[in-house]
Amino acid sequence: MNTLFYVVCIVAIVFTAETIQKYMKMKNDEKRAQDPELEETLAQIERLEERIKVLERIVTENKYDLSQEISNLK
Repeated sequence: MNTLFYVVCIVAIVFTAETIQKYMKMKNDEKRAQDPELEETLAQIERLEERIKVLERIVTENKYDLSQEISNLK
């Protein structure tokens, strides 16, 4: 077997893998569109992620003083 055969095999494997990935993505997109509960859950996850980002930003700010904020609440 020569080098050209190996090159053709590698190219065929790459194209097959890309086709499978596109098929799986398309199938996943169809499943999402059919399941309204899944869409609701994904939207809720996105909202929670945004809230976590805000909390992380608040806690990691240099000017943020947790003890002072707790004292202000009392």
